[in-house]
Amino acid sequence: MTEGTVRHFLTLKDYTKEEILEIIELGLAIKRECKAGELKPYMPGKTLAMIFEKSSTRTRVSFETGIFQLGGHGLFLSNRDIHLGRGEPVKDTARVISSMCDMVMIRTFAHSMLEEFSSYSKVPVINGLTDSYHPVQLLADYMTMIEHGHDNDPVVAYVGDGNNMTHSWLMLAAKLGFELRIATPKGYEVDGSILEEAMALAVDSGATIIVGNDPKEAVRGATVVTTDTWASMGQEDEKEERIRKFEGYIVDSAMMGLAAENAIFLHCLPAYRGQEVSEEVLEGPQSVVFDEAENRLHAQKGLMVWLDKQR
Repeated sequence: MTEGTVRHFLTLKDYTKEEILEIIELGLAIKRECKAGELKPYMPGKTLAMIFEKSSTRTRVSFETGIFQLGGHGLFLSNRDIHLGRGEPVKDTARVISSMCDMVMIRTFAHSMLEEFSSYSKVPVINGLTDSYHPVQLLADYMTMIEHGHDNDPVVAYVGDGNNMTHSWLMLAAKLGFELRIATPKGYEVDGSILEEAMALAVDSGATIIVGNDPKEAVRGATVVTTDTWASMGQEDEKEERIRKFEGYIVDSAMMGLAAENAIFLHCLPAYRGQEVSEEVLEGPQSVVFDEAENRLHAQKGLMVWLDKQR
């Protein structure tokens, strides 16, 4: 196993407020350069291994494009391309890939698999999504909040499933010290141990975390309203039941009308119109979801450059 000198990006709870903001500011600076037509080779000749046990549009495109724009090269590795999960232990795959590549991004199911892989990796490992956390999405989300002027004492309302996105919002709020209100249907609350961790961190940061089951109460006066799909990948057999249980949790115009007048709407996508969000909200003037989606590219470039500098 490695000696623990490598910085990985598995969850936001491993990072300080200053480090999170530094990564996002670096991403914003690289974005400004990109928009000005300057693609600086911050990582010339570096290779990013991208392991996908869960498929994705935004994660694949943003990481592969990102490493290319930084002067490096991305390797797309699905279950069909490597032996991981087909007989070879995680620790063996980790040691082999990290001996050949400069950085690894993994999008998988069990967070424990990511932790095991990183413990045997010689190079930085990035969490592209697990069932427990989706931290790279939160970098993009907060970058979007900054760009739209919603990073000064924000009040964020999350409406929907207590899933990896909710857990990541908990960690971001607990680290940065803003107010987060979560409303989930009964039986679909956030993981108790993760909530407990966030509450402990909030004592130091001054964050306010409110968890309940009333979406209207959560959204009332909020400056940022966000949600996620009701049935994540791997939960397809629960979809019809979840649609019934989540009745009343759709972010529609009436729900957004309870938020602050200048509130913005975020969604990590893909969005299912008519379920967790209405067509009119997703395509409306308060929605910044496509700015948010693009910012996956720029926030992750900032993250990769930052991690590379730590080595």
